[in-house]
Amino acid sequence: MYDLLLTLWIPFTVGILGGAHCFGMCGGIVGALSMTGKSPRFSLHLAYNLGRVTSYALAGAVAGALGAGGMAVAAQQPVRVALLVFAHLMLLAMGLYLMGATRALIWIEKPGRRLWRRIQPWSQHFMPVRGVRQAFPLGLILGWLPCGLVYSVLASALGAGSPQAGALVMLAFGLGTLPNLLLAGFLLSSFRRYVQARLTRLLAGALIFAYGLYGLYRAFVFGAML
Repeated sequence: MYDLLLTLWIPFTVGILGGAHCFGMCGGIVGALSMTGKSPRFSLHLAYNLGRVTSYALAGAVAGALGAGGMAVAAQQPVRVALLVFAHLMLLAMGLYLMGATRALIWIEKPGRRLWRRIQPWSQHFMPVRGVRQAFPLGLILGWLPCGLVYSVLASALGAGSPQAGALVMLAFGLGTLPNLLLAGFLLSSFRRYVQARLTRLLAGALIFAYGLYGLYRAFVFGAML
């Protein structure tokens, strides 16, 4: 139970700490939803974000299935350790990226851009957003927007061991991003100043980096027990 809670708590916290990056990726969309009608409409923001989180969970299920398949055709424990090491190296890279120390993580978004070019045209069918019926599917589609933060957590879903566990990892991450993007919908200008402040990014990046270090420690301890 402890390992499960820790496994889900880390992506949830990364989702919260990654607010600056989330706002940079989705701030324009959130702003457009806020301009719909005479005032921001909570139902639109909630529907959009639930659609986005649903896509994260689906991607996590796929990643978990791929990881489980890899463990099934090879020695399970070494492959699991390798996937855990890779996942936490990705968290280290994301921490450095948020702190402004490197932009090396941009490379991981390139493969996703090919998929995004195929999916993105479908978003036009649901814009402009006038109600929940447009907001939810728009969130489903834009949940596949190439994003280094999403991919860094998706690497953890690879080592989750099953489609269900992979989906839970990404669901936890998606729920962690909800407070930032829901707040952004109602406090757009003031929230932008807060999440993009240098100190905020440094603290968030440092904490994500620390999670990565701790995860590497646990992966190597796990590996030493083989």
